Amino acid sequence: MENKFLNRKSLKKIFLFGILLFLLIEYFSIPSYSIQLLKNKNPGKTALMRQRIKESDGKIKINQRWVSLTRISPHLIHAIIVAEDGTFFEHGGIDWYEVQESIEKNIEEGRAARGASTITQQLAKNLYLSTSKDPLRKIKELIITLRMERYLKKNRILEIYLNVIEFGEGIFGVESAARKYFGKSSAELDRYESARLAAIIPSPLKHSPVENSRWLNYRTNIILNRMEARGW
Repeated sequence: MENKFLNRKSLKKIFLFGILLFLLIEYFSIPSYSIQLLKNKNPGKTALMRQRIKESDGKIKINQRWVSLTRISPHLIHAIIVAEDGTFFEHGGIDWYEVQESIEKNIEEGRAARGASTITQQLAKNLYLSTSKDPLRKIKELIITLRMERYLKKNRILEIYLNVIEFGEGIFGVESAARKYFGKSSAELDRYESARLAAIIPSPLKHSPVENSRWLNYRTNIILNRMEARGW
């Protein structure tokens, strides 16, 4: 009986040690140096871009045009902030209030009904990870997020995000999206166009900002109301 108890304790210790070792390996595999390089260097193909290319067997061509933050319409910047991360400039990369609300909502629904990813978290996932919902991937995402907030200024995080976010099949970044859907640069987008573009961010492969659907109109109106409430 005593030997059986000791064996269980030994197995538990081995199991916990294995988890700890795995987490340490994962921690040190996180690209800290490349995050620091983002201060002055724009990223190349992101993990999400490479994933989309692989999923299409190389058929998808990446459509991306890099623009500085100063060359993006303030309307579009405001629309995306209120749509995706209203407290972006206040939190340290993770909105703990939204995390709590998300957990409570998901428990109530019994499924992943609500996410809680900030702009920085989305950027971490797009640059380095994948669309997998693996809990271990989420841990890596949180670590990368905190490192980004440590090394990069908020405006730089926002600039990179706006240039790599997905807006449709092969379409990445606000400049390519603006030219694809509205035939103009991202600097020229008005409030309404900006709100419609921001509205599709959660489902860029299912929806287009120029479609006429109840879902898109509903999302657009919510974003416009939030912008108006902030004086935008």
